[in-house]
Amino acid sequence: MTGEPGPMEGQTAGVRRFLIGAHAFDAPRLEPALYIVATPIGNLGDMTLRGLETLAGAGLIACEDTRVTATLLQRFALKTPMLAYHEHNAQKQRPKILKALEDGKAVALVSDAGTPLVSDPGYRLVRDVLEAGHRVVPIPGASSLLAALVGAGLPSDTVCFAGFLPQKAGQRKKRLGELRNMPATLVFFESPHRLSDALAAMVEALGHEREAAVARELTKRFETFERGSLEDLAERFAGRSVKGEIVIVVGPPGEEKPDASNADQLLAEALRTMKPAAAAKHVAEMTGLDRKSLYAKTLALKGGEETS
Repeated sequence: MTGEPGPMEGQTAGVRRFLIGAHAFDAPRLEPALYIVATPIGNLGDMTLRGLETLAGAGLIACEDTRVTATLLQRFALKTPMLAYHEHNAQKQRPKILKALEDGKAVALVSDAGTPLVSDPGYRLVRDVLEAGHRVVPIPGASSLLAALVGAGLPSDTVCFAGFLPQKAGQRKKRLGELRNMPATLVFFESPHRLSDALAAMVEALGHEREAAVARELTKRFETFERGSLEDLAERFAGRSVKGEIVIVVGPPGEEKPDASNADQLLAEALRTMKPAAAAKHVAEMTGLDRKSLYAKTLALKGGEETS
């Protein structure tokens, strides 16, 4: 023993620090504001440096479950006081957070995992904080929504995050029906015990050929992506017991193939009032079928060449 103070000992009063491995870092002074801090979704190594500086420099951390957040704080030797804030106590705790901001403190808001306000009640706090005239500062980082999206191999230019589907079958079917024709990749959260039912409902409502991916245990040791059509994935997970957090990513709807089944009937009706060329163009616009092929059909139906 050398008798020298450890990394967190003997620090200057008012200076907050955190540890990364055996190295200690001072946190900068924070301006009064509500800081929305993303935390790891599984792998604690995904905690950002700016996030650590914010958690260390804040005067208070509002969190869903103090036991979960305590694990993160212990990993980086953070000593910031915590306040439980979740959907069941929000009405009671929100005034305390607003009072801390009024007193000039920096308050950090974290969820159990990932980015706050994504499928949690934090947006109500943000609205109240803004209405009270305080600043809101996002501190980005881990997000299961984005992690699943970039690993799914599906289009990411237009995306709709649909959260958790309703638990009741009828409501779930209605919700999926509303999303069926949206020209975007859909992202859902789902619990492991409802995964099989959710995939079966998606096959029925969205179409069996839609490309999709099921992401599980993101950023953790047993992270997996299973990709395929919705029908294929529904078959794979039917009656299967799985564990861990689930994200389902469903690709956008493809272009519907033209229906040629009633082309002859449409052409015959059009020929009653139109010349073959006009009839072919009209039916092509209605069905998406090739105009030249339709024109050939009109001539066959007329029994010869087009007449003036």
